[in-house]
Amino acid sequence: MSPRAGQAGHPARTLAFVESPVQLLNVLEWAHLHGLRDAGPSDPAVPPSGPGPAQTAPPGSGAELTVVVLSPTDPMTRGQLRRMADLARDEGYRVRWEEARGGTTAPFHTIGGLAGSLRRADRIVMGDPFSRYVQLLLTITRARDLVVVDDGTATMEFVAQLARGERLVRWHRKGGRPGARDLLFAPVSSSARRRLTPSDRRRVEVFSSMPVTDVPDGVTVTANDFAWTRARFGPPRITQSADLVGTSLVETGVVDGDRYLEAVRNLAKAHGATRYFAHRRESAEKLHRLAAETGLEIVRPDLPLELIARRGPIGRTILSFPSTVVHTLPLALAGTGVRVAVCDIDPTWLTDTASPRAQGFLSGVTGTARDVHRLAAVSPA
Repeated sequence: MSPRAGQAGHPARTLAFVESPVQLLNVLEWAHLHGLRDAGPSDPAVPPSGPGPAQTAPPGSGAELTVVVLSPTDPMTRGQLRRMADLARDEGYRVRWEEARGGTTAPFHTIGGLAGSLRRADRIVMGDPFSRYVQLLLTITRARDLVVVDDGTATMEFVAQLARGERLVRWHRKGGRPGARDLLFAPVSSSARRRLTPSDRRRVEVFSSMPVTDVPDGVTVTANDFAWTRARFGPPRITQSADLVGTSLVETGVVDGDRYLEAVRNLAKAHGATRYFAHRRESAEKLHRLAAETGLEIVRPDLPLELIARRGPIGRTILSFPSTVVHTLPLALAGTGVRVAVCDIDPTWLTDTASPRAQGFLSGVTGTARDVHRLAAVSPA
């Protein structure tokens, strides 16, 4: 999907909504591919990551883009988002930082403040179509172009659910009974799904590095090959050891904590891993225990791992459990000689409350990964 003018002689006005660092990274990749520029001086700038006043980017030319950060409350995620927002500003894009969850009245202020921009926008870019916040914002917009950029493995499930006409539910919650909040929000979710279905009045693009199958009629799929990341960073210095990538499967209730720790210990020992790159959602308690019982150096990245790996130094082998990075890291590190290896999740690691679809979905994430070495699930010592 190439940038289109909103009106004859005027650049298309694009609003991008992000709630995580990876979503913002993929907005930058999408904008780079389509040659977008900033949206001018009308919106408040993002607070800087360091000391000093907020800064703005000079107006550019071409299609207009404003990135709206719907800031979460988690400190780790907020820190990474601020760093990514700085990069977006450096690239000439406009960033609007919204304290979208800063109290009970924050959502009303955020939505009210964005209503005018939403109605004027010709294109909406979103990183998480499962987000209730984003679904609510979709009920306001009149945009004819909707773009979904990667939010990890959830993109695969989104496209599949859209093709089957199902309600939008995150994969690790699928199979459970809807709660009271789900039932209350059902009309908004249904409206969002209808708006994300292509029609004569609406075009839908999915920008993804994931293997997207069963694409609904009318949906345009554009490949994300991390061209901006490769052009902007690296190549990295490569060490002789292995690095291990953490996952939040314990925090989401999919994998048992003790089994996960045992798997990490055995995987690190078998492959000589020395560093553990923590997922931003991993709990401090779990990470302290991992450091104490495995001897791994715990690294809490200040940017998405694709950028950290590209900047280096990075291990010659990167070990991971089924997650987004087994699809994205081979693209970001193309031509560097770094090997990405993925370890399957043993069914015995799953919790009693894990979704019935968990094992099949995780196996699919591993099985569809390209340019990775597949490892069998590690056995107990």
